[in-house]
Amino acid sequence: MNSLKQTRPELVHHLVPDALWELFRQIVPVTVVRRPQGGGRRRADDRQVLAAIVYVARTDRAWRQIPESFGVSWPTVYRRFAEWRQAQVWTRLLQLVAERHHDNDELNWARRVIGAVYSRAARDGR
Repeated sequence: MNSLKQTRPELVHHLVPDALWELFRQIVPVTVVRRPQGGGRRRADDRQVLAAIVYVARTDRAWRQIPESFGVSWPTVYRRFAEWRQAQVWTRLLQLVAERHHDNDELNWARRVIGAVYSRAARDGR
């Protein structure tokens, strides 16, 4: 089996805890998948992609260095990162996390993570 399909869910849930995932789902634009001829690959899971983005932002690695254990390819991760940057998801998510209570460990983690992603978006946003 292709190793890109062998995702480690515990890694994804560690990097994108439920509290962050719920906030993210509130603001991420709905994507309509259009396959005029019915073919193509299944769309990569947003939570897996977000976890890979968090990994890159927190480790300051290159996009090409995303481990296969995330289950998504680096071009997919970067493309989705850029789409979400264009839609101002990172700015909105950072604001949303900042508005939440700070006594929640998951939201404190989310604030640090989204701060790192926001910085990466600003740096890569040329």
